[in-house]
Amino acid sequence: MNKQSVKDLEAQGKRVLVRVDFNVPVKDGEVTDDTRIRRALPTIQHLLSEGARPALISHLGRPKGEPDPKYAMDPVAKRLEELLGGPVTKLDTAAGPEVGNALDELDGGVVLLENSRFYPGETKNDAGFAGELAEPFDLYVNDAFGAAHRAHATTVGVAERLPSAAGLLMEAEIDYLDGVLSDPGRPFVAILGGAKVSDKLGVIESLLGVADSLLIGGAMCFTFFKARGYEIGDSLVEDDYLEEAKRLMDEAGERLVLPVDVVVADAMEEGAETQTVPVDSIPAGKMGLDIGPESVEDFRGKISGARTIFWNGPMGVFEIDAFARGTEGVAGAVAQASGGGATSVIGGGDSVAAVNKLGLDDQMSHISTGGGASLEYVEGKELPGVAVLPER
Repeated sequence: MNKQSVKDLEAQGKRVLVRVDFNVPVKDGEVTDDTRIRRALPTIQHLLSEGARPALISHLGRPKGEPDPKYAMDPVAKRLEELLGGPVTKLDTAAGPEVGNALDELDGGVVLLENSRFYPGETKNDAGFAGELAEPFDLYVNDAFGAAHRAHATTVGVAERLPSAAGLLMEAEIDYLDGVLSDPGRPFVAILGGAKVSDKLGVIESLLGVADSLLIGGAMCFTFFKARGYEIGDSLVEDDYLEEAKRLMDEAGERLVLPVDVVVADAMEEGAETQTVPVDSIPAGKMGLDIGPESVEDFRGKISGARTIFWNGPMGVFEIDAFARGTEGVAGAVAQASGGGATSVIGGGDSVAAVNKLGLDDQMSHISTGGGASLEYVEGKELPGVAVLPER
């Protein structure tokens, strides 16, 4: 990464505002998945070891620009304190004299500021709000890759006002994605799933420019099948993208790999009666909800020979057991290839949920904390929260 790193900063005695991504699931006042908190710990611990005075800021959920107790950061503070093994001072504000006072009184711990989206100036990247946030601080560190595709006050506005750097997680995210895009070990196999071609059209085009094979699963494959003239029953399809699907298949040829069989049912629900059929024989009234076993084996064969793997999107409705086999098969194959020396990058979103559900997270080379950000980066879009950081 050619951006300035937190390791390049002289942080001794400095007040440092750290943008983290603590947008974690909370139920009954408890954090139910602390992955994003854990991933931020190396940057926090580095700053503490350097003698800095860190204050952390993040958004949580989608409050409408005003305080909402449902989205307060208190449960996050509790879990962070447990993981950090040191004191966390949680404030009920993100700006104002209370912040400076808390930093002055800090003795070896960290300050956690209130939800940045309690302020309307956050999502608007309001100059006044960004100035208020920056005022008590000497330095700024962005370690929130998952929010880097948003031009908000805490990702861009503050960085424009303070000496800034990327955190260790941000650095790792960019290094892994750059490796996939610019210098992948060959063969490079990309795997895309999810519902809509329209959501990932730019990503498909970008990956076809660099990957040796692109495996397509999930509901998006039915748009390709309809473009081939197959009957797809009640499967999800985007009729406005049939011509794009044809063009992609024509341009990619054998490098774009589609399933050969699918699991269908008449309803997307637990207990629905299922059957496996060839992709050109989906019965009327049935919808495709997962890739079939022959497709899993086909995908597994291609993944097993890969030296670089990028995966984003499930192969089916993995939340329902009957339609989870495709995703499970792909996840297992990626984990096995990783164990054999391949570099695997899981591009955020539901793929991460699937990998975590299967207990395979520690077998992957890198799991991105930012689904939307990683896809935009792969697509070649500029991420505002990265672009604003100074070069080394």
